[in-house]
Amino acid sequence: MTQQPDTRTHKAWHDETRPLAERVELLLAAMTLEEKVGQLGSRWMGNNLAGEAGVEGSDLQVAPMQDVFTASGTVPLAEASRHGLGHLTRIYGSRPVTVTEGAAELVEQQRVVVDSSRFGIPALVHEECLTGFTAYGATVFPAAIAWGATWDPDLVRRMAAAIGHDMAALGVHQGLSPVLDVVRDYRWGRVEETIGEDPHLVAMLGTAYVQGLQSAGVIATLKHFAGYSASRAARNHGPVSMGTRELRDVILPPFETAVALGGAGSVMNSYADVDGVPAGANTWLLTDVLRQEWGFEGTVVSDYWAVPFLASMHRVAPGHAEAGALALEAGIDVELPDTLGYGEGLVELVRSGVLDEALVDRAARRALLAKAQLGLLDAGWTPESSVARAAGVHLDSPANRELAREVAERSVILLDAGTALPIRDAQRPLPRKVAVVGPCADNALTFMGCYAFPTHVLPRHPRSDLGIEVPTALDALRAELGEVEVVHETGCEVMGEDRGGFAAAVAAARDAELCVAYVGDLAGLFGHGSSGEGCDAEDLRLPGVQADLVEELLATGTPVVLVVVSGRPYALGAFDGRVAGLVQSFFPGEEGGTAIAGVLSGRLCPGGRLPVQVPRRVGGQPSTYLQPPLGGVESAGITSVDSTPLYPFGYGASYTTFSLDDVRASAEEITTDGAVEVSVVVTNTGDRAGDEVVQVYLHDPVARVARPVRQLVGFARVRLEPGRSAELVFDLHADRTAYTDASLDRIVEAGVVHFLVGTSAADERARVPVRLTGATRVVGHDRRLDTPTRVEHRATP
Repeated sequence: MTQQPDTRTHKAWHDETRPLAERVELLLAAMTLEEKVGQLGSRWMGNNLAGEAGVEGSDLQVAPMQDVFTASGTVPLAEASRHGLGHLTRIYGSRPVTVTEGAAELVEQQRVVVDSSRFGIPALVHEECLTGFTAYGATVFPAAIAWGATWDPDLVRRMAAAIGHDMAALGVHQGLSPVLDVVRDYRWGRVEETIGEDPHLVAMLGTAYVQGLQSAGVIATLKHFAGYSASRAARNHGPVSMGTRELRDVILPPFETAVALGGAGSVMNSYADVDGVPAGANTWLLTDVLRQEWGFEGTVVSDYWAVPFLASMHRVAPGHAEAGALALEAGIDVELPDTLGYGEGLVELVRSGVLDEALVDRAARRALLAKAQLGLLDAGWTPESSVARAAGVHLDSPANRELAREVAERSVILLDAGTALPIRDAQRPLPRKVAVVGPCADNALTFMGCYAFPTHVLPRHPRSDLGIEVPTALDALRAELGEVEVVHETGCEVMGEDRGGFAAAVAAARDAELCVAYVGDLAGLFGHGSSGEGCDAEDLRLPGVQADLVEELLATGTPVVLVVVSGRPYALGAFDGRVAGLVQSFFPGEEGGTAIAGVLSGRLCPGGRLPVQVPRRVGGQPSTYLQPPLGGVESAGITSVDSTPLYPFGYGASYTTFSLDDVRASAEEITTDGAVEVSVVVTNTGDRAGDEVVQVYLHDPVARVARPVRQLVGFARVRLEPGRSAELVFDLHADRTAYTDASLDRIVEAGVVHFLVGTSAADERARVPVRLTGATRVVGHDRRLDTPTRVEHRATP
């Protein structure tokens, strides 16, 4: 029989007139050890590999080692909740359910949780939201690497708010996004989930996402904290060989910024170890840095099965309970997606004196405070009230689709207009016949990242439709070109060695006036895709035989426009100067086909910019632009490997032209705690409206450690009509020059620094020297983390 709560305590912690912290303490004081530990666990009722019986693909995994841990999926929810429960895992995101079905399931599960325990505390419900709400029928927005390509924090903030609004209406409390890993090696499968290779770009767009999601009442989760993206040879879960200085200067700043400026409510640990210490057992990282230095007050949740991984994969603990103790001591508050380490074994370790109960109290206090802030401890909360707005929710509403279209359009990057773009051009005749070929031309799934519901979950349910309308690239280009005859041949698949379709594709290209080849990736999980979690690459060749297909198309003599639709950048140097146009679109979501077609036709003036470099050679440049002199172009003559990219970080072409003039600083000298304004006038010198992204890089000629030759410290995207100008003013505090020295102090030191103004990491339009004077300052979490920018449009002369 369910025990009844103490009436006085029951009323006290329900009392909404009391401060939240006081209510939590009253509740915590009344709880048994088992009840406190219960708040640290979770239950994933969808954690099974049943899928659709007898259907190929129904046993595909959606989380690492899911097959190993399916046994935890046999515990009835009532049993798992008898002492209370911290989280319910992915009620909407585990199988295709309608809004009505999912809301009913959520109510049923919450009712079991509430009715099974003494205090009746609801569980916090979390879901994935890396490319939108990972639920059946929900809008698939562009992947995070495409957000980076927009260089537009305000747009990302609006997108995240829309995602959060839908999640909150369906009773979801926490979203497991954004990914703030900074790309270090393009071969890593999860590049598509990142925002890019620069800490400042990742910080600004990631923080905007946090602000947007949390504005809707959904907790954002920063992941993967920290170092995950820097694994050796870009292997998923691989060890990270990185010193503390590099970790602090490259990997940690986006997380710190999202905590300081975004107020992020949760953090998720990385799977990887850094110098042998797994993040899930790293007290320095999860407590000393995150909480004591940065003042983070939210919850730390484990990545899925990261707690038992401490025993089974890292082998730093003999069993699940001991792994739980390590994680709890380090600072992980809640175990996801199911309870293994934070269960009865953990209780026994406390009872035996091995583990201090104060650590349980610490984590339970944080978990309960998060619930209190969400209203889950209020007397009036009911499972039914949590989904009261669900009936009016259309997860792929016209407003969502319009926003997805806007993000997609602003993310498409024109690398080279060549001789054929835009297709509709007054200077040349419209082609009468266009051959569309390639594996990404007529497959809508090639627009989606690995955490979109159709690619993440539906492979286990192959009889299900996508749940949303997704025009393919072929459909969109046919609609875009109207009177032009468009023929299609696939040529080959994204992966595999089958060249059986080459002949038909080559014949189609030879018989056309223009060939548009769509090549790139198909996202998947754990080896079932060319991009995505567990889908790392050996090198940066286009997957499968796609490069061979492009070579045969080029050999026809028909002009070939190459469109790369991918989750990572691929080496395209072999096609440089040979294609008639080159476009990069990072997984652009459900409206991607229309966005790409608009750029190809010329209806849209492209304004996307590269958040990662495009390599020239397949194996010579797996690393990023953030290099000291001997790591980049200045190493010529020292190594036989040329690491120069084909297209640099920040690059993007346009159908109009821009000038950058009158670059100046407000002062030639500032103190080490001062600030300087760097301004530039940007003018649209072309004949159509367009967007320019002005970028400011820091160059520090002499420092105490080897520093990147240049590093982004400010940027602004501005749209201008033909002939119009705007002055951009970047407010650069001396703190923006700070770096970690050999003693691991973050310092701002006296000396001359240069601010480089241009439109990419390789485009230096002006160099502004500024001298810093005064004593060297050691700075901390209270330093300036952003670069406020004013855009002042000028009147037409």
